[in-house]
Amino acid sequence: MPTALLSIGVLAAVLALATVRPVNMGVVGLVAAFFVGSLVGGESPDDLLASFPAELFVVLVGITYLFAIAKNNGTVQWLVEATFRLAGGRTSAIPWVFFLLSTAICGIGALPPAVGAILMPIAMSFATAHGLRPLLVSILIGLGSTAGSFAPTGLLGVIVHGVQEKNGLASDPLLLFASTFGIGTAVAVATYLLLARRQAPAVVAADSPGAATAPPSTSLSPQQGLTLLGFVVLTVGSLVFGLDIGFLALTVAAVLALTFPATSRSAVKEVSWDIILLMAGILTYIGVLQRNGTIDWLGTSVAGVDSPLLAGLLICLIGAVVSAFASTTGILGAVIPLTVPLIATGEIGAIGFVAALAISSSLVDVSPFSTGGAIAMANAPEPERRTIYRGLLRFSGAMAVVGPLLSWSILVAPGWL
Repeated sequence: MPTALLSIGVLAAVLALATVRPVNMGVVGLVAAFFVGSLVGGESPDDLLASFPAELFVVLVGITYLFAIAKNNGTVQWLVEATFRLAGGRTSAIPWVFFLLSTAICGIGALPPAVGAILMPIAMSFATAHGLRPLLVSILIGLGSTAGSFAPTGLLGVIVHGVQEKNGLASDPLLLFASTFGIGTAVAVATYLLLARRQAPAVVAADSPGAATAPPSTSLSPQQGLTLLGFVVLTVGSLVFGLDIGFLALTVAAVLALTFPATSRSAVKEVSWDIILLMAGILTYIGVLQRNGTIDWLGTSVAGVDSPLLAGLLICLIGAVVSAFASTTGILGAVIPLTVPLIATGEIGAIGFVAALAISSSLVDVSPFSTGGAIAMANAPEPERRTIYRGLLRFSGAMAVVGPLLSWSILVAPGWL
């Protein structure tokens, strides 16, 4: 038990340090693996590296590399413009345009912070010009990321599925996507109905010569067409034919890079190495916990809890609160393996519980202390920044309670998943 308590204490310290200090959680996780595994447990470097997530490494590199190419060759911008044209100039549809854009782009493998960095500047200018509340648009972009990121081809969906497989948990990528998309969309509708009643004063009239309008129609270039075809191949190949999504994404990216080297040359620099390092460090440390008996000890402890359902709800609440300050990716990578003993009691289904944890941890991603919230505030008009800060703080605080309760009551408590 002392080793188990030490291991859990070190994990808590890793999460705390990465929250209060500007350091990558993966770096601290690798150091923790060395400290607990080698210095305390006597493991060799080869033993430590046995839990290095090589397959997940390929997946993350492949997907983020492909998205970087798509961004550089204008495919992402083409998708933005095409979606704006679908709105037909209706002001009331603009928040939903951004919601759908965020959902779609995250669904093909983009990181939510990257999507926010692309969409927020455009969204804030549209909101200001058309009398929409910047707070509303920023929240819907964040909820769109939640709705799309857990798709089978979305980055968080791939990560969660990989962690479930690594820990022997039952998984259903399509059901995970359906549940996160459904609840994310429901929260978006409720938010829209609440905030759209009070619109911000328009800086420029929507029909005046100086008003912001949807981007002009553009044709699809050959490399953009090939990139879109690559997305189709990635989706069909991974979902229908069961091909490895990491190597498939790398294959599509390699074809694009070889065919159009000019727009692909800088894409390697835009691969999300920080997220890859984060996941590698956290999962390597979790492997140490599995080998030194911490997970088994936790299972024995959970077995003594009178109500596994209550324990599951508390885990979702903790995940939501911590994720408001730390990386959702890191939280999911660290917490899901720790739920194995709870699921082993048989009173909680793995698929529903993991989906509830994913929803709880991601609905708070527009917290002003998160990357997405910071991007929203940085791109907001100066007079609106304080208002957006307070609004995002209230929203994320509410979601830290509502998200776990809602997802737990639908996906965990009934016991149907």
